[in-house]
Amino acid sequence: MAVTYQAMKDTARTLYERALKRIPENSHHALARAAATERSETGRNTLNFMIASARQAETRGTFVCSDAGFPVYFVKIGTRVRFDGDIKQAITDAFADLVDTIQPPILKFVTNPLTGERSYRGKDMPHVTWDLLSGADHIDITCSPKALGSGRWAALEIFSYPTLEEIERYVLEVSIRAGSQHCPPVVIGVGIGGSFDHAAKLAKLQTLRPFGSTNSEPILAAMEERLTRAVNATGFGPMGTGGDTTALGVHIDYAAGHGFTPVAVCFNCWINRRSRALIHNSGRVDWIE
Repeated sequence: MAVTYQAMKDTARTLYERALKRIPENSHHALARAAATERSETGRNTLNFMIASARQAETRGTFVCSDAGFPVYFVKIGTRVRFDGDIKQAITDAFADLVDTIQPPILKFVTNPLTGERSYRGKDMPHVTWDLLSGADHIDITCSPKALGSGRWAALEIFSYPTLEEIERYVLEVSIRAGSQHCPPVVIGVGIGGSFDHAAKLAKLQTLRPFGSTNSEPILAAMEERLTRAVNATGFGPMGTGGDTTALGVHIDYAAGHGFTPVAVCFNCWINRRSRALIHNSGRVDWIE
């Protein structure tokens, strides 16, 4: 058997809808833990409101946030996968089908940066990052729609032989500039090293990492802990209401490179939108989150 065009289309469409109408269970737990330790009464009430709002959206089949963003997918293809149909076109068609059928309807958030025109279609839409999985017989696909809150405040700077302290200072500066405009509590993704584009990719992928997971690199694990404490010490708090919970986590990855070192920083808002599935050669679809 093989992964078909229809299986890819149906899965990509469902993933987008799930990302709009529910938050990952891991995020529910992280918000609950934050509410239990938040010292600000206003911040604690805001966190509890978020939790209740997300549960209501899931129960009623409505959107957690009215900003549906634009479609972003991360697709990892197993080297043993067999295909029956154009899986790249299937993702494009999945978004078109979602636009035509989803209830409630989504607004026109796909924007032409040259003309300002807004529609449901555009150049390079959907955004898809492709990768390979050695030896796997399935496709691993994640949908993480990007909207204004999580997308506007990302930044990248290229350093020459930076120290760890300089990198941490930059991440904190970017976080302070964002303030509460990215709808905290956020997850902060950081990519260090490689090339300009690779650092940004690393940062984006780190926003998809589950909360509570420990970085396998001890240096990065210590950086994550320090930066999470530092960002939360800014006091912006949930949705800018003040408090201890501006970030639910700082997740960092790195790549070897040259003497010039790109450092990319990006955010996922409190909804932490992501949905993931595995499509097997057999036709079976496993829904991961």
